[in-house]
Amino acid sequence: MNLNAAQMFVSVVQAGSLSAAANRLGVPLATMSRQVRELEQQLKVQLLERSVRGTKLTDAGTRLYEHASRGIEALVEGEQAVMSDQARLKGRLRLSLPPTFEPWWELLATFRQRYPDIRVHVYTTERRVDLIEDGIDVALRVGTITHEAMVARHVVTYRHVLVASPLLVERLGLPDTPDALHRFPCAAWSAGANANGAWRLGDRVFEPNAVLSTNDYAHLRNRALAGEVVTELPPFLAATAIRERRLVALLPEHPMPEQQVNLLYPSHRHPSAIVRAYLDFCQQHVPPLIETPVTST
Repeated sequence: MNLNAAQMFVSVVQAGSLSAAANRLGVPLATMSRQVRELEQQLKVQLLERSVRGTKLTDAGTRLYEHASRGIEALVEGEQAVMSDQARLKGRLRLSLPPTFEPWWELLATFRQRYPDIRVHVYTTERRVDLIEDGIDVALRVGTITHEAMVARHVVTYRHVLVASPLLVERLGLPDTPDALHRFPCAAWSAGANANGAWRLGDRVFEPNAVLSTNDYAHLRNRALAGEVVTELPPFLAATAIRERRLVALLPEHPMPEQQVNLLYPSHRHPSAIVRAYLDFCQQHVPPLIETPVTST
């Protein structure tokens, strides 16, 4: 097999199109197209389906990519190691994060100190991005992962916590059952403008008559701190305020469901050395950052 053609094929898959790969490698588009076509002729299979939107792997192309990308990456890493024993990871890491995921910004600051030559680009959004089309290396997702084309690496599990300010609790009393929440003004996280988020509290599902719903946890925290509402928060957004007794954790005997945090990357793309370093770093450092707040009354 022509190693140069295999490298060009891998570059096309990673770049998403022949033209993008040609620009990345600095070779003429005609050369790139010819090399990939000759590789297909040599193997007697179609590797890429071409369209105006770019290229898509065939089943045979996926199998070749899984093996070829590992081999080429190993050659590159070997070359870097030979060139310098002090070789450091260099390049760009493109990430997708949900908004207000505060611990991850602390983690990224530490990651950049560890790997100063890696340039980190972060795209924050609530929508489910297409990692290939949007050029994302790794996405952070909370919840169940069902996408068969993605590899999910689990990093931590936590539970949201129901909170209110001590002033609101003093005024309306400490709720001892989920039904007691009906006497409280509630604010709920909601992905849609017309939906009120339901709270699963132990074996109960409570439908708050929300005076406010939003997809912004930071705003929910602010309204709770102001003494206006009961709301749910991720533990890392509530922990400091609970420790400082500016918020009270409610109904600890009715815990909210577990939330799984996973890091996703495309299953057909063998993770680069930079991506592997990021995945391993997250698994080592995330659990202490996403702490479960102590219960207070």
